[in-house]
Amino acid sequence: MLPPFPAQQKRTIAWHVGNGADPEMQGNMSEEFYRIKRLPPYVIAEVNAMRAAARQAGEDIIDLGMGNPDLPPPPHVIEKLVEVARDPKAHGYSASKGIVGLRRAQANYYGRRFGVDLCPDSEVVVTLGSKEGLANLAQAITAPGDVVLAPNPSYPIHTFGFIIAGATIRSVPTTPDEAYFAALERAVKFTVPKPSVLIVNYPSNPTAEVVDLVFYERLVAFAKEHGIWILSDLAYSELYYDGCPTPSILQVPGAKDVAVEFTSMSKTYSMAGWRIGFAVGNKTLISALTRVKSYLDYGAFTPIQAAAVAALNGPQDIVAANRALYQKRRDVLVDSFGKAGWHIPAPRASMFAWAPVPPALAHLGSLEFSKQLLTQAGVAVAAGVGYGEEGEGFVRIAMVENEQRLRQAARSVKRYLQSMGVNTPGQASG
Repeated sequence: MLPPFPAQQKRTIAWHVGNGADPEMQGNMSEEFYRIKRLPPYVIAEVNAMRAAARQAGEDIIDLGMGNPDLPPPPHVIEKLVEVARDPKAHGYSASKGIVGLRRAQANYYGRRFGVDLCPDSEVVVTLGSKEGLANLAQAITAPGDVVLAPNPSYPIHTFGFIIAGATIRSVPTTPDEAYFAALERAVKFTVPKPSVLIVNYPSNPTAEVVDLVFYERLVAFAKEHGIWILSDLAYSELYYDGCPTPSILQVPGAKDVAVEFTSMSKTYSMAGWRIGFAVGNKTLISALTRVKSYLDYGAFTPIQAAAVAALNGPQDIVAANRALYQKRRDVLVDSFGKAGWHIPAPRASMFAWAPVPPALAHLGSLEFSKQLLTQAGVAVAAGVGYGEEGEGFVRIAMVENEQRLRQAARSVKRYLQSMGVNTPGQASG
């Protein structure tokens, strides 16, 4: 007969097989997980929860907060999804790296749009949206304590993807001017250890700023001089306005020596929920991302990947149509909100407007202003502070409602501003 287990060993076995956690062991277990401690409360979620509660209560909320496209994908893309989904062989595991046809289609897109040659096998990987790609590349190339240069304000994954991976973030501006490059030079000169990664995002989310190819040429030269990787988020590449196409950093000769770029099907083809994106460029970074992904996922559902091929290789009239529609919405937003007493600069690209809080209400701060706009005007926007401390004083407005709803929102905003004692056009001052 075997000797009885010691009491502590019995408790360990019982805990592992799921018979209930032992109180003594629970006392030794920390609930302060390392990575969770590094994540502050998600400010944007606070207004999102208020919006959801208001809608559940039956209120009509005009949602200009989340950048969730309200348009459907092209019909032929949906048809391809259905067609492939009917194939009994299409329901097994797919390819983590992406099916060959989709990687080729993305390489062809870069050739058509930017004149950039990409090898589908070594310079393209399919991601589950650009967000997943950025986060997994951060895991692949970051060691605890590495310093990453990220814009502030910025889309949260640009900073928190690396924070989760253990990096330290040093903020740089989003404004693509001399102050930007001066900030880069200071970061390299005074930061220990020296920064290893620089994240750029143009057209910017949330600020909608854009850059030209000269900016990227200077950036690539800087990265090569200082041995820094560049991760470029180009998710809004096709939502440019006034006939001014946005460039890719990979158009710069030699950019692939130091850079990868992320794009997405979400906005270009209104396929946000499909979760298809790409990373392209530097072979070393693409290889690292591909290897990490091979441990974490089997790739997107094969019919979705096949439908994405149909989107990239098929008629592109939907891209121009969506661009024209968003530009019209932009014009309606700027005009109607301006007439309501809220001046909003016209964005040159993206599906967002970066709007300063009206000066008379600046003392509220962006979060409180967003809450009041929701509760008193029935209009949801995203507080700028949710994108970094440099976003304070602004809100992000997503152009994801039709023109009629945008005008309705402007009327509600005007009533709210008047109730707060803000003089609006056509209103006599006291």
